[in-house]
Amino acid sequence: MSALIVHGGGIALAAAHYGGQPQDWLDLSTGLNPCPPALPDLSARVWHRLPDEDLLERTRRAARDFYRSGETLPLAVPGTQSVIQLLPKLADRKRPVTILAPTYGEYGRVMEASGFRVDPVADLTDIDSQSGLVVIVNPNNPTGGLYPADTLLALADQLAGEGGLLVVDEAFGDGVPEESLAAMAGSRSNLLVFRSFGKFFGMAGIRLGFVIAGAPILERLADWLGPWAVSGPALGVAVDLLSADPTPLRDLVAARRAGLQRVLSGAGLTIEGSTHLFALVADPCAAELHEHLCRAHILTRRFDYAPTWLRFGLTPDEAADSRLATALSGWRLA
Repeated sequence: MSALIVHGGGIALAAAHYGGQPQDWLDLSTGLNPCPPALPDLSARVWHRLPDEDLLERTRRAARDFYRSGETLPLAVPGTQSVIQLLPKLADRKRPVTILAPTYGEYGRVMEASGFRVDPVADLTDIDSQSGLVVIVNPNNPTGGLYPADTLLALADQLAGEGGLLVVDEAFGDGVPEESLAAMAGSRSNLLVFRSFGKFFGMAGIRLGFVIAGAPILERLADWLGPWAVSGPALGVAVDLLSADPTPLRDLVAARRAGLQRVLSGAGLTIEGSTHLFALVADPCAAELHEHLCRAHILTRRFDYAPTWLRFGLTPDEAADSRLATALSGWRLA
């Protein structure tokens, strides 16, 4: 079995090692909106009853309008990790899996654990058209790399000729809606688009995501997930927030992104890449910086495969900007 991957979060473990109470730490290790909107008022029914078809359909229609998926109703899933676990059931076991890397590690782990040969590649030109499944995170996590929608559509068409599937994970796609493939996924038999609800809305804990694809694929995934896969409260929250005007939230995220970039640049750090929800710093002393910030009770994201990288999530407010700036100043003086 493939080794478990260490993800962001883990504040309790960090506090146990470096001291302090978890609630007093500044968690910059996850790529989430740190300023989630207020929770809507939910009917007691969504807690008391199993989620009914009407609530599910209203959620799917709201997701269709928010993600602009045309006539395709996105499939609500209990976090996109749940469908990553199902990808081995969709892929041809006789053919290799190609993953544009480095990226979110669960794709490789899940496919390898299921017996697939996984070929990581660094560029689209390195993708073998004989691959049975190709995975591209766009924008990429953690590098922020972004491929234009037309380029990925051309790749999907190329793979279709050989019977291959293309998965485009748009977990961080809310910052670049113009490059989303959501509107085209339903009309292509071999294209799946994953969208994350929890990242942009800052509510990862409700475990909600969406898959946009042609009806045959969505029907298979829905069958494998089984009935009531997504909780009523998660659907109720999603209907409300996906139907609201996202402009104020986008503006808030943009302001927080600008604040983080000012702090990092002011500290003399090199921003290697970014999305609207995180910045990737490259520094030869990244490990030492990570330790220094932990001692200041600030958690960032390290990468075992790239020891010079450190990922910073957004800070929640200007006070957190100042706290991070002070800690970084202390490191440079140390």
